[in-house]
Amino acid sequence: MLKSIQQNWFSNIRGDVLAALVVALALIPEAIAFSILAEVDPKVGLYASFCIAVITAFTGGRPAMISAATGAMALLMVTLVREHGLEYLLAATLLTGVLQIIFGLFKLGELMRFVSRSVVTGFVNALAILIFIAQLPELTEHGSLHVYAMTLLGLAIIYLFPYVTKTIPSPLVCIVVLTGLAFYFGFDIRTVADMGELPDSLPVFLWPDVPLNFQTLQIIFPYALALAVVGILESLMTATIVDDLTDTGSDKNRECVGQGVANIGSGLIGGMAGCAMIGQSIINVKSGGRTRLSTLLAGIILLIMVVFLDEWVGMIPMAALVAIMIMVSIGTFSWSSVKDLRKNPTSSSVVMIATVLVTVFTHNLAYGVLVGVLLSALFFANKVGQIMYIGSTLSEDGHQRIYQVIGQVFFSSGEQFVAAFDFKEAVEKVRIDLSKAHFWDITAISSLDKVVIKFRREGTEVELLGLNEASATLVDKFAIHNRPDVEKLMGH
Repeated sequence: MLKSIQQNWFSNIRGDVLAALVVALALIPEAIAFSILAEVDPKVGLYASFCIAVITAFTGGRPAMISAATGAMALLMVTLVREHGLEYLLAATLLTGVLQIIFGLFKLGELMRFVSRSVVTGFVNALAILIFIAQLPELTEHGSLHVYAMTLLGLAIIYLFPYVTKTIPSPLVCIVVLTGLAFYFGFDIRTVADMGELPDSLPVFLWPDVPLNFQTLQIIFPYALALAVVGILESLMTATIVDDLTDTGSDKNRECVGQGVANIGSGLIGGMAGCAMIGQSIINVKSGGRTRLSTLLAGIILLIMVVFLDEWVGMIPMAALVAIMIMVSIGTFSWSSVKDLRKNPTSSSVVMIATVLVTVFTHNLAYGVLVGVLLSALFFANKVGQIMYIGSTLSEDGHQRIYQVIGQVFFSSGEQFVAAFDFKEAVEKVRIDLSKAHFWDITAISSLDKVVIKFRREGTEVELLGLNEASATLVDKFAIHNRPDVEKLMGH
């Protein structure tokens, strides 16, 4: 027990503290921006980020992963806030947490094994592109010579400072140096304070002021369900990516429950629903964060900064944070996936590109992943269906044909299965050896029915051999060729 606590919390104290400081600074403008996107007060996103980070540090299934208010979740809240107000958003946040806990208890985290590597790569690349696009308004709408110069200087510090020393995270150095330069020279550039008013008090317990009736449930349930699904999807995808970055494993079902508990906590202190953030999680890992302590401290430092050090935090130039996020987008994008497009199977490349395009054009990660998973399933079904082989031999007396079926028979290969038989051949008996085949669904059973019935219509006796137990169960349950009323189906 003590060894586990030491490993999960205190095995990397120095790296976790420095990483948490960088993450907290980068979280502030994002939380404010996501609040504005959801059309709520900035403190709603800031309180949510603090609460979700602190709670998931204890309840989450992935150490060193950062969870907070996110853009994907904020987009789903806009209509609810416009039509019903903040109180209904807080109620929806509570219900989101409950649904996510249910997802975890039913072990829906195991569904991640159905998400192919091509989908994960597409998800990562799309998120990198979206992170980069999100920085462009700071350069195009609020850009000046000073802004461009500060951003380039920030990138130079981030990439060159590690050659001097890796003791201090270069993103933290970038923030300190650019803030000092902006203050000393008095540059007229946007700062964190320009993003919105920072809260001046600690959060308090706040039960949503909504009627507890069925009508309220009808209003909030569709939004809560969408938030729960998108939140879990993003969190599990991010956990998979952090697993790869740190070469460690994580508990996906515990992550579902942990995210749910965190969202309930957020709703009870006036915060919006949130989930894992791939950008901040990568910043944390790249800056040296490895344990749950980094996640806990990121939330605590965030709250301390916005409440007690708001004047200092407000002075941070947005150019510094833009430089950090550009670094995150460059580091997040899988450049090898572009180089390997010609090497990889065409189906894998199509899945990856489709995931990227759908995600970027809809700005909804859930849509992109859904399209990627569906395409992966279709390509897999087609590939497995083509593996099936049917060969045959004719007996020496010419009265009997023996067919041998090898492979998987299901909805994708059903027509191919039927087409492999010669129903017009003048033989007395056909034996179909199924000992090396497996029938997966009712479409496969229907195809077997067609074969048997067509042979019988031609007056040919049919014998099925070697059907395995699982396939035989389906045949017994769904096949029609061995039922008493089959003569009607045969047209006799």
